[in-house]
Amino acid sequence: MSSPQDLERDIEKLRDNLADNIDQLIHRASPKTIADRQMQTTKAHFVAADGAPRTDNIMKVVGGVVAVVVVFAIIRKIAR
Repeated sequence: MSSPQDLERDIEKLRDNLADNIDQLIHRASPKTIADRQMQTTKAHFVAADGAPRTDNIMKVVGGVVAVVVVFAIIRKIAR
């Protein structure tokens, strides 16, 4: 059987762990942390770990933007 002091120590450890977990969750869920994490993900998509640009991914995005602009230009010309 545990002594009251052992139980108090266990409860205090659990409280500390719970407080740490809550602090971590608050940090992970903060808008700034989410934005920073998304920025790093986006940057990693376009820049390799060694700092070199990932031209294949960049060209895909540029091609998509050009295609959208062309489609809007065609729709605008047809709508006139």
